[in-house]
Amino acid sequence: MRFSAVIFDFDGTLCDTGPGIMNSAAYALEAYGFEVPREPGALRCFIGPPLLVTFQEQFGADAATAQALVQKYRERYNGAILNESMLYRGIVTLLENLKAAGIRIGIASSKPKRYIDQLLAHYTIDKFFDAVCGVDFNTDCESKASIIARCLQELGVTPEKALMVGDKSYDINGGKANGLKTVGVNWGYGSKFEFIEAGADFQAEKPMDIEAIALGFFEQTEEYGGIYNGRILTLHCDTVTMVDGAEEKREVIDHPGGVAVAGLTENNELLLVRQFRYPYKEILLEIPAGKLEKGEDPFEAGKREFKEECGATADSYFSLGEVYPSPGYCGEIIHLYGAAGLHFGQQHLDEGEYLDVVRMPLDEAVRRVMTGEIKDAKTAIAILKLKERINP
Repeated sequence: MRFSAVIFDFDGTLCDTGPGIMNSAAYALEAYGFEVPREPGALRCFIGPPLLVTFQEQFGADAATAQALVQKYRERYNGAILNESMLYRGIVTLLENLKAAGIRIGIASSKPKRYIDQLLAHYTIDKFFDAVCGVDFNTDCESKASIIARCLQELGVTPEKALMVGDKSYDINGGKANGLKTVGVNWGYGSKFEFIEAGADFQAEKPMDIEAIALGFFEQTEEYGGIYNGRILTLHCDTVTMVDGAEEKREVIDHPGGVAVAGLTENNELLLVRQFRYPYKEILLEIPAGKLEKGEDPFEAGKREFKEECGATADSYFSLGEVYPSPGYCGEIIHLYGAAGLHFGQQHLDEGEYLDVVRMPLDEAVRRVMTGEIKDAKTAIAILKLKERINP
């Protein structure tokens, strides 16, 4: 099932506007003599629903005082809007990909439209949106369901072909009231429990999950089935729900991830290691590598493994990206690094680890990748990336 349109909430979904909203709410409350809670995140209740409603429901303000509080809030927020907000990481790429796929994109927010337009222009993402529906300063108590209905109409799509994405139960409830499938995002100001209680159809851990849902590719985990828990690997068989509602089983291996370093000498020689790999019953040529310990920084782990296996340190280390070696069944991510300005000392191999260090001209290593003599995926990718970096 592929969707024709995606409608986004704004605050807490596309843009982290929380600091500006909470600071401005505190400013207004203090100005009118209300006690302002000092616990971290105590004013998160202002993110999402209409301000007028929140001042009344959460702080007991009467209608006239609530209106005055809203005006005082805006007095500060007007000057802070750009300095106290930021796009969530990955949002621009998500919008680019949705647009490239021909999917219409809208915003349905309880935020005044003037503020939304200002932020979209500031972050130069206004070009991606086919409809932007907010409120005006005189009618900022419009329900989320009503705003979503307006957005649907402006986008020109029917409810069953649209997806509503937000970070609060208001977004989920508003989407469901209009007959839309809904997505709760776990990087905003809501919670997983809140989405479950509201009946969200999907939960997104990262922005690119939304692209997968919109294209009909996503698989929602419904049940985790543990099978084996070893020293390094965990095997489980999960029940997943597809976007069209069908259930499937997925056998998955969890791995802590790894690091690998392609070190290059001043003579353009690559440091490789020859070691026996039991699963293949072969001696393979690889760049130095190792697994990550829990919570370990990949960059520091790469330097450690390079020193242990090759007895080498480097004046400079640089990223060569990440590799997903077996995405069909394993969640392992290998972080690749290059190293230059090498200095050599003693190896420090783990107990039971046996390997030889080999120096090979980079051009020869490239040739062996292309002929298939070097078969290890991380090594082949790192060699080609290193070659491209040196001779773009």
